[in-house]
Amino acid sequence: MKNASPLSITLNGLGFWIFVAVLPGFGSANPLTEPIDFDRDIRPILQTHCYACHAASKQKSNLRLDIKSEAFKGGDNYGPSLIANNSSDSPLLQLVTSHDPDEQMPPEGERLSPAQIATLKQWIDEGANWPDGVDLAKLEDRRDHWSFKPIQKPQPPIVQDQTWPRSDLDRFILQSLEHVHLRPALGATRVAWLRRVSFDLIGLPPTPEQVENFVDDQRQDAYEQVVDDLLRSQRYGERWAQHWLDVVRYADTHGFEVNTERPNAWPYRDYVIQAFNSDTPYDQFIRQQIAGDMLGHDAATGFLITASVLLPGQIGQDEPSKRLARQDSLDEIVVNIGQTFLGLSIGCARCHDHKFDPISAQEYYSMQAFVAGVEYDDRELRTPEADRERADAEALKTQLKEIDQALARYEPIAQPKPSERANQSERAGGREPTDAKPNEVQPARSVINARFNSDRFQPMKTTRLRFTINATNTIEPCIDELEIYDTSAVNIALASFGTKVRSSGDNIAPDRHELKHINDGQYGNSRSWMSSEVGKGWVEFEFAAEQTIQRVVWGRDREGKFGDRLATDYHIEVADSSGQWQLVADSTDRHPFGSPDQRKGAAAISLVGLSADEANQARDLLAQKQKLEARIAAATNAQLAFAGKFRKPDSIHLLNRGDPEQPQAEVAPAVPKVLGELNLANDSAESDRRLALANWLVNPANPLTARVIVNRIWQGHFGSGIVETASDFGRTGTRPSHPELLDWLAIEFMRSGWSIKQLHRTIVLSSTYRQSIQNNSDAAAKDVDCRLLWRFPPRRLEAETIRDSMLAVSGRLNLTMFGRGYDLFDKRGGLSGFEPIESFKTDGLRRMIYAHKVRREREAIFGAFDCPDAGQSTSRRRESTTPIQALNLFNSRFSIDEANAFAARVATEVGQEFASQVYRVFTLALNREPDSTELAECAAVVEQYGLSTLCRVVFNSNEFLFLP
Repeated sequence: MKNASPLSITLNGLGFWIFVAVLPGFGSANPLTEPIDFDRDIRPILQTHCYACHAASKQKSNLRLDIKSEAFKGGDNYGPSLIANNSSDSPLLQLVTSHDPDEQMPPEGERLSPAQIATLKQWIDEGANWPDGVDLAKLEDRRDHWSFKPIQKPQPPIVQDQTWPRSDLDRFILQSLEHVHLRPALGATRVAWLRRVSFDLIGLPPTPEQVENFVDDQRQDAYEQVVDDLLRSQRYGERWAQHWLDVVRYADTHGFEVNTERPNAWPYRDYVIQAFNSDTPYDQFIRQQIAGDMLGHDAATGFLITASVLLPGQIGQDEPSKRLARQDSLDEIVVNIGQTFLGLSIGCARCHDHKFDPISAQEYYSMQAFVAGVEYDDRELRTPEADRERADAEALKTQLKEIDQALARYEPIAQPKPSERANQSERAGGREPTDAKPNEVQPARSVINARFNSDRFQPMKTTRLRFTINATNTIEPCIDELEIYDTSAVNIALASFGTKVRSSGDNIAPDRHELKHINDGQYGNSRSWMSSEVGKGWVEFEFAAEQTIQRVVWGRDREGKFGDRLATDYHIEVADSSGQWQLVADSTDRHPFGSPDQRKGAAAISLVGLSADEANQARDLLAQKQKLEARIAAATNAQLAFAGKFRKPDSIHLLNRGDPEQPQAEVAPAVPKVLGELNLANDSAESDRRLALANWLVNPANPLTARVIVNRIWQGHFGSGIVETASDFGRTGTRPSHPELLDWLAIEFMRSGWSIKQLHRTIVLSSTYRQSIQNNSDAAAKDVDCRLLWRFPPRRLEAETIRDSMLAVSGRLNLTMFGRGYDLFDKRGGLSGFEPIESFKTDGLRRMIYAHKVRREREAIFGAFDCPDAGQSTSRRRESTTPIQALNLFNSRFSIDEANAFAARVATEVGQEFASQVYRVFTLALNREPDSTELAECAAVVEQYGLSTLCRVVFNSNEFLFLP
């Protein structure tokens, strides 16, 4: 042992311990001798290197390492972080040993030392023993939140002042005020209350006659009579439907960059108005919006698909893009249900477990499974009105067919030019045609259009016809229906006649673009064929037996909604008896696409070559045809609503980080456990899923549904809800200012039969609502936002109410209800460049709720008054004050027009005497008479600048724009 270390000379006694003490790694965590202790050896490593990003204050990638249950569960990117007895497969060890800059942990700062890694590895391989009860932090129970607890009806409190409360509602308010030594404000005057309640319930000011009658009404129930009259008014539904449409993001365009028109969205808007007017019980209102197709309310399911969506043609054609778009559309439905009915941000769990509320990613996808069979699309309405329209449309179509047959007699025979077609082919190949001739005869046939094209030729016997497209105005060609008529004017192209069809290739979107739709007898883009090739393609028809044919009729979209993908260069061939193709018609003898004839609106047929009598007869037929088509279009639109189509549900999987390309286990329909129990089988029918969801939402045991809606109604009357975050009752939302009152209202609401009108009565007839807006500096010092309601909180009228009120006092308000919206812009959808309409007549003078709402495009004048653009749900409109508001309201063409109309009305009613005019302006617009100073000053303005100037000033006054 000549070379032995002095420390190893002897292995006996103390020498042995000196020897092992200097071995590498020896100590309290010696990997060679004793097991690793979590508290002593592992936690210090995690505290030093991991807690900054994965502990109580922060959980990057949803991973928390300071609590046992969370550490073993893992984060978003991987499965369990620790796999006992298997360090090599444990993500935690893989990350701390990785040399990949994108993976290594910790990403910044000091890396783990080799000794620390060895300790961590040994601990995992030994079983990753993490004793219970040693964690220094406690996992918060996210279920322990006021809104997830059952509704409990509290007893109305006993208050010191027994004279002020008119109801139990007032006692809850007064208790909070007395607790901080505050008193309610004095009561509002009768005129102020009447003006306030009129704006609140119907969105319009009272008339001078209504004010006079109420002030003079000495009946004990005078206030109650006013409220009942307002709630019976048809204007009530128009006012309160707007609040609802803000929340659900209603608009008349699809959104995103393309933002195309959604022409049949308005039946849902009308449904909401009717539901409020009829006081549909709120539980039924919810059921109808989730499952109205089963309950006789077809338009109601428009709720499910009010959000933005990309149409099939706007989605990438690769399968991943389609899957992502489908996920986005389902997400919007779940988000809408969660925010609107439950006041929860369920959508936050799409990519990972909810960061704040007790909703897991799996529960989110289980919610998706309830609506996995919903498609964003129009659906035929099944109502008595729609059935009548449907019958009318069929009768009109029969008349139209007769006119088409009569017009065919005047239609020029197609004169195809094979040589010209060859020239077009050469031009397409970049060569000049060899036989181009100047001064060619002008084409005789009408220009191609997207809606209707007819090609007539000499009768031919055949069993086959081929329609070939050589060019389009954009991308892949599309044809909604191709009709082939025999000499008896029968369309023998229909599949029902046994005609078979094949094509050069199909761009398929199930139930929308399929080859079978080209001869199914149904018009419109949603039942059409699309070629798989850009700018070209062909379809061939083979009849069950030989036919004598003489005419082909075709269109891109007979409904007139789409003008893209239109065949601008085509030819039609018929197989002769030997099977050879014979050219019978093409586009060479038509006016060129994009020519002045098209811009002028060329006739459906050419009148070239007709005698004077024939031309007159043809013009008369064309005029009849145009009227019939307009009537058919109106009748057809009345039968449709953008209310969703329902099919076999998709299989819904938990997606890793919300990525459709990373599906995990399949999930079944189920609700978040924190809110109750509802679990359906994976094979549940589509309709059963939605109906079960609706019934669960309105179950009185659900702790959120009633609370959320009574809070929304309260907010509509006081400007702020008892819960200020009206669509977030979760842990990131605000706590209720009066929690016991909220539950009392919810219980009373359900006990009343879920009547929203009864809830209005309870609120607006209370002493709390009758307070004046008088300020109190001492009260404001304690409660600057007036959350305790020591006075009625003053607020500005909403944009729609301002516009409607200007029309009302000017005498020009058109009270026509329902139907297709009027235009605020020069276009109803599209990419950009919306020019506002400045002056309005007839339909444009209807209430603003009936305006065609372009998503993400604010109305030119009243958009400045915080009018939402439907891009996102608006649970509460915030009030801004900007110079543009005053500029718009004083200088816009609309304001000038209404001021002129207001002045004309006043002059007609009271004559030309200035003082009388000023009196009438004040009583109509402000519901009061002017004082002596106002009278003198305003009369001078009228004399010098004209009555319309005074009207414009009044429109801009705070008294006109704010609730009293």
